[in-house]
Amino acid sequence: MKPSDFIHPEDAAALRQMEGIPGFAALVKKILAIGIENLQYGVNMASSIRLSEKQLPKIYRHLPPICQRMGIPEPEFYLQMNPVPNAWTSGDTRIYITVTSSLVEMMSDEELDAIIAHECGHILCRHVLYHTVAQWISSGLANLGILGTLATPVQYALLYWYRKSELSADRAASIITSPEVVASTMARLSGGPKSLTSQIDMKEWAAQADEYDKIQNNGLWNKTLQLAVIAGLDHPFSAVRVREILKWGESEQYRMIKNGGTMDSSSGRTCPRCGCPVDEGWRFCRNCGCQL
Repeated sequence: MKPSDFIHPEDAAALRQMEGIPGFAALVKKILAIGIENLQYGVNMASSIRLSEKQLPKIYRHLPPICQRMGIPEPEFYLQMNPVPNAWTSGDTRIYITVTSSLVEMMSDEELDAIIAHECGHILCRHVLYHTVAQWISSGLANLGILGTLATPVQYALLYWYRKSELSADRAASIITSPEVVASTMARLSGGPKSLTSQIDMKEWAAQADEYDKIQNNGLWNKTLQLAVIAGLDHPFSAVRVREILKWGESEQYRMIKNGGTMDSSSGRTCPRCGCPVDEGWRFCRNCGCQL
């Protein structure tokens, strides 16, 4: 798997905008120089259980096949005893994935594969460094002193990109499992019991995102209010994610990848907007719709 085969165009666009912010690169280097990575790694090591063939192998064995299919080195894998269902990936030189005990308990094997594949998708797309920076800035601005003033202008840009990067990781998870399984994990993570989530009409749920867009785009004031609500979020709303992944599951791009092909092009041309390969005969990019 290659990120260029499935990257969400809004992820690619947001990343370019974020990296173009003056001072962004310097801020990232400064935060890493403080020693944040070692701090987070040490805390995770001390508070979680490292999974392996000797330690809870049934959970651990979900990871290696996914890494093999994606073509990425296997990260360290941890289980945190926590009643809140969650999973995350962190690190730069030492990347690790952590899942909580309640997440493992509530998910089916296929849904757990989708969650782990989502996290591995972040690794494949090289999201992890900026995710770590975004998490630290969001949670620790008050502790950064003079750095906090520098961090504030890029905080919302980081979170905006963070939300878009989740859409790419969802695509990676759907390649390993399916769009329907990824959508089902959204319902489970929203707190729904299996007895209810198994009966949800996912297309009807996805249609709610279209209704939300109408509200959001109904005048400048409504748009401003909605932006104020989502500006501090690091994940898109669940209905939006469900809509995006089901829509992509019906695309030619997804079918090509699932059938063993790639979006590579013999022409060597790439889309000026999203960077994906394009063929000579294309008038529009089949990934993002940009006119060529």
